[in-house]
Amino acid sequence: MRILIHYFLLIVFLSSCQSENEPLPEQPAEQKNLSLTVDGIERSYLLYLPEGYTNTGLLPLIYVLHGGTGTPEGMLRLADFRPIADREKVILVYPAGFQKNWNDGRPTTPNQLGINDVKFFSQLTDLLTRSYSIDASKIYATGISNGGFMASRLGCQLSSKLAAIAVVAASMEANTIAPACSPGVSVPALYIHGTVDPLVPFAGGEMIASGTAGGFILSHTEVIEKWVNLNGCSPNPKITDLEDKAIDGTTIRRRVYSNASNGSEVVSFIVQNGGHTWPQGYPYLSELIIGKTSQDMNACEVIWDFFKKFDRK
Repeated sequence: MRILIHYFLLIVFLSSCQSENEPLPEQPAEQKNLSLTVDGIERSYLLYLPEGYTNTGLLPLIYVLHGGTGTPEGMLRLADFRPIADREKVILVYPAGFQKNWNDGRPTTPNQLGINDVKFFSQLTDLLTRSYSIDASKIYATGISNGGFMASRLGCQLSSKLAAIAVVAASMEANTIAPACSPGVSVPALYIHGTVDPLVPFAGGEMIASGTAGGFILSHTEVIEKWVNLNGCSPNPKITDLEDKAIDGTTIRRRVYSNASNGSEVVSFIVQNGGHTWPQGYPYLSELIIGKTSQDMNACEVIWDFFKKFDRK
């Protein structure tokens, strides 16, 4: 009998040791809709906490901005960073523009109503860094179209809180934002633009396509040159043609402009024959309306690979 008791206690002891040595189950991802009131207006956003998120480590944060008339849920479908967030442990925020648009400097509805979106992002950043385990030196902004123009504006006017920006199918408003853009610090910037974008002209100038807010914008070449000058990068880029692996009627050329002294970069991806689209993103409208979506690179992966190299100095 005594032998049986000792044997039982040994089994319990070994079982307890095994359970102590086993890794704890990974915390499941969490996605929720939240809001913040700025200037008396309730603003909403979708927050995604990755698998394994805990309050013990500081994680990067990516703002992902929808285009005009878009929604956070629609942008999540178009540009789904969640697999990257789970793999790399990144917090995602998909914010909602006022009446589905952003005040990017062009005559959008929020612009005409005087909505201060820079203030919204500043206060949202303060709230999030107080509420979650976020590395304040690794906060980034990306977006498409109207959201891309807004990301450009944030790079100019919120450099105190952003480490880098990435812009798809957009450039920068030409008459008010670009002339005043002087962030005072290096802001690494990446731009992806299709040469036959039917809504945001690759060559810049006046936006006259139906359904756009209008206004005047820099060309892709001009916005790259602006950030190259602002960041003190060499005007002589390293040029690479990406493999045309998809054979989908598009090709992509990458230009990387670097500053050897401070590590900053400006990167241009020109999508030949590309439309108003997010490479490898969800085709949200017919190709007849928005043009071709290149399958030669995954824009989400490219943008994250760019972002993770930089932190705010």
